[in-house]
Amino acid sequence: MTNVTVLGAGAWGTAFGQVLADAGNRVIMWAIEPEIVEGINTNHCNDVRLPSVTRLPDTMTATGDRAQAVANAQIIVVTIAAQHAREALEQFKELIPGDAIVVSLMKGIERGTYKRMDEVVRESLDLPANRFACLSGPNLSAQVAAREPAAAVVASENPEAARFVAQTCTTDYFHTFVSKDVPGVEMCGSLKNVTALAVGMVRGAGYGDNTAAMVQTRGLAELCALGRAMGADERTFFGLAGVGDLIATCGSTLSRNFTFGANLGKGMSVDEAREASNGVAEGVPTTDAVVALGKRYSVPTPLATAMSHVLADGISCEQMLHEMFGSGITEE
Repeated sequence: MTNVTVLGAGAWGTAFGQVLADAGNRVIMWAIEPEIVEGINTNHCNDVRLPSVTRLPDTMTATGDRAQAVANAQIIVVTIAAQHAREALEQFKELIPGDAIVVSLMKGIERGTYKRMDEVVRESLDLPANRFACLSGPNLSAQVAAREPAAAVVASENPEAARFVAQTCTTDYFHTFVSKDVPGVEMCGSLKNVTALAVGMVRGAGYGDNTAAMVQTRGLAELCALGRAMGADERTFFGLAGVGDLIATCGSTLSRNFTFGANLGKGMSVDEAREASNGVAEGVPTTDAVVALGKRYSVPTPLATAMSHVLADGISCEQMLHEMFGSGITEE
């Protein structure tokens, strides 16, 4: 039985905490919301963020005290909103045990610095690479919480750390694979959200399967090209963290990014779509980061660039598609 701490008790953090508990571990959830802490400890549920689960495992507890949360942790899982990760993690820097492995479940690129979450976590905690891992895959929180079969990839430069984390979160319904390609897994989890915004937008505008497939596959090509330029293994983009997550995120109304894009396609403004969204759509701040990274690495990013004009200038879905594909003929 491993002592695992989950930082952040949102829907995905709580669902993954349940996976960890089902795998036979002691799980402490850290949350800043007193009502969530009280709900988990008293009623064994998180009605605020994950009301679909009526009873969480008894081996899951919660605290709002940072030192108490991580005091005995062997694994620390980070599920904080990507744009607030650095600020939140810096408060844990002097508290985490010296041998704990830190696992990021976050999917995003930090606004302004354009850094991946592995870079943000390691910088914030002054953490060596051999104690870092990331986990990503087609993991819609509501379906994982319902214990439907799912899988993910755990990546670390340290193979032993990756396997330890994978063993800790493997159950009869949640399967894990391991990888050394941290940049690839991180880029897949972040960049696919931008594609999901675009696919959601065409769906919301009333277009069908052909259009959605066209946008989704060109989005895959775009993120593969950028990933290669940034040193990722291209094979990662055709596995669970890449194509797998892309399929789930671009094809489900449970995806916040897809839903945000769909609301834009229906004619909502960015502010209206943000207000209607249930949770953070990480693809929104990631869009400009992808455009900036494309310029930095001399990789064309027509999808991300078109979506940036949707978000900044309010162009229509039809205009977005025209800008993305143009009228010229190019090689695939």
